Amino acid sequence: MKKKLASALSYKTGDYAPRVVAQAKGKQAEYLLRIAQEWGITIVEDATLAQLLEESAPIGSYIPSWCWEAVARILAYIKRKEEGL
Repeated sequence: MKKKLASALSYKTGDYAPRVVAQAKGKQAEYLLRIAQEWGITIVEDATLAQLLEESAPIGSYIPSWCWEAVARILAYIKRKEEGL
């Protein structure tokens, strides 16, 4: 059984790309997700993307360019959800 992975991203207007601001595995991932829920942060599950980010994007780094499209879709989904669309 694979351990649960969680990655937290941040994007601010004007940034080159989203940044990885947190990563966790196993119980720490469960804790990170619980904190996100408590703060009302939208959670999107994508095990493949979480694995790729864990392997290639250390905390504090920009996400790799080959992840941009997948992350852009997630950010668009979050924006629509927050706007009630």
